[in-house]
Amino acid sequence: MPVIRVEDLTVGYGDRVILENVSFEVRRGEGFVVLGTSGCGKTTLLRSLIGLEPVQAGRIWIGEDELTGADDARRLRILRRFGVMFQNGALFGSLNLLENVRLPLEEFSTLNREAMDFIARMKLEMVGLKGAEERLPAELSGGMQKRAAIARAMVLDPEILFLDEPSAGLDPVTSAGLDRLILDLAEALGITFVVVTHELASIFAIASRVIMLDREQRGIIATGTPAALRDAPPNDKVRQFFRREAAEVKR
Repeated sequence: MPVIRVEDLTVGYGDRVILENVSFEVRRGEGFVVLGTSGCGKTTLLRSLIGLEPVQAGRIWIGEDELTGADDARRLRILRRFGVMFQNGALFGSLNLLENVRLPLEEFSTLNREAMDFIARMKLEMVGLKGAEERLPAELSGGMQKRAAIARAMVLDPEILFLDEPSAGLDPVTSAGLDRLILDLAEALGITFVVVTHELASIFAIASRVIMLDREQRGIIATGTPAALRDAPPNDKVRQFFRREAAEVKR
């Protein structure tokens, strides 16, 4: 059974439809990347998958549990099965890293403070931030903030991690290091990663399979491995994306 299954999903805002009749599956343990140009609905899709965006039609399953239409108790149980790293990291500026990473444990566990601190320190060490526990987010580089956000997303030992534009705003060296971290965590922990990005280097580094969204089609226009879509693009838009070609201007 796939770890995520989406069937005929339609999402939008009011009368404006962003994505229509979108269907796909995410297999357990894979690095699944959602890509496309700006405004195509990547983040809207991610927000729907994590329960932050109501759907207009269609169904979403996380494992055997259907997220769409779930009551509050079942919905909470489903949401605890994944962690999320938002594009800007979403760290609380007034809390140090240990406190930021510990927050989900304070809300969703009955552990004592010593146990929660131990787990939070362990997750920070896993992302290369051992010794930075007392530092505030403002004292960190962008790459370190992204690593801390990943640590917080992992603190409840989720099956799935959703990452929204993890490389956004990072230099190529820092971005490559973050890609390596994602691959290492996937291998060591068996976590399924769902990543929203438009960065080609990251796509080829971490993706075992991708779907490409298109704003005009309001859905998926290509599915496959990055290499397959680059070498044998099924349409002009996929070719332009992977080969970084400018679309022709219609006169």
